[in-house]
Amino acid sequence: MTSPRHRPAQPPHPEHDALLSRWVVLLNSARDGACHPAPHPYGENLLARWSEPQRRYHTTDHLRATLDHVDALAHHAADPDAVRLAAWFHDAVYLPERSTNEERSARLAERALPEAGVPAPRTAEVARLVRLTRTHDPAPGDTNGEALCDADLAVLGGPPDAYAGYAAAVREEFAFVPDDAFRTGRAAALRQLLGLPRLFHTPEGYGRWEQTARRNLTTELELLGA
Repeated sequence: MTSPRHRPAQPPHPEHDALLSRWVVLLNSARDGACHPAPHPYGENLLARWSEPQRRYHTTDHLRATLDHVDALAHHAADPDAVRLAAWFHDAVYLPERSTNEERSARLAERALPEAGVPAPRTAEVARLVRLTRTHDPAPGDTNGEALCDADLAVLGGPPDAYAGYAAAVREEFAFVPDDAFRTGRAAALRQLLGLPRLFHTPEGYGRWEQTARRNLTTELELLGA
């Protein structure tokens, strides 16, 4: 598995060991009885990626939250293990100055998972799901995509203070972008989300987060003055 960029890592996450244990259980389940290679190095590599210093929102906390939401929505998915693997990989490559993060994360999954013993059909599904997080617009009946996209976007439906913290962290990730350019780009992203017929596609996600998320997005757009 390709090593993360050589940058000073953030301190180990308080839930590092718990997350690594979750990864081991998941990989052993997803590779249908294969015992080799050892799962721990793959999990450590992924956690190192999620801890890179350029991240402010796309951090290990986001990974943990997404995994928790996937667990809550797993009953909706046709292949919950594929969705969980996609959650681990969906922002495994993240450089805020690039627009190819989803594609590069999907390619990482395509390299790492066969090496780790995951069957080819499930690997292909994981990569497809990772690419889907670029648009968060799964096709009707794509239950795996619906579960992953809802889990990834659940932050949008949080309380106003939590949403404000998310928005501030996103701005920190793009600190290199001048204010005017950031406002323009961020406003376009918010309008793209608001233009979706539904932000959330599972019945549970739609019921829990849709209305609050649209209020949060609209409020941020107004604060941007866009």
